[in-house]
Amino acid sequence: MTEDTAAPTAPPGGRETADYVQVKMPAESAYLSVLRTAAAGLAARLDFTLDEIEDLRIAIDEACAMLLAQAIPGTDLKCVFELGADLVTITVSVTAAEARMPARDTFAWTVLSALAGSVDSRLGPDDRVSIVLAKRRGG
Repeated sequence: MTEDTAAPTAPPGGRETADYVQVKMPAESAYLSVLRTAAAGLAARLDFTLDEIEDLRIAIDEACAMLLAQAIPGTDLKCVFELGADLVTITVSVTAAEARMPARDTFAWTVLSALAGSVDSRLGPDDRVSIVLAKRRGG
């Protein structure tokens, strides 16, 4: 498992972007407690309420469960946290044997949407499947 952080950068226009934290670990459910703990700590840093923090922890579990079902054994699960002033965006991704977008008409997707506020999915290069969660403090 590795964790990388990068200092904020200034985009065109001079405003700073969000802090960036990346966690990479084996694509196995036994490691999900690490992501739940990281999400809780980072959301607390942004002064999220206890209920908002718990919502993020559950949303990460749901997103990872959806992705781990199609992950290639022995590959990594990657989680990127982008922290704004009052917004956390979490991108969880795995390499899939037969990459496909998660179904949006399922109970799990409905739960994700209710807990995170904003949910999206992406197919990337090298059969990388991602779920992107965004939650705003007080939203």
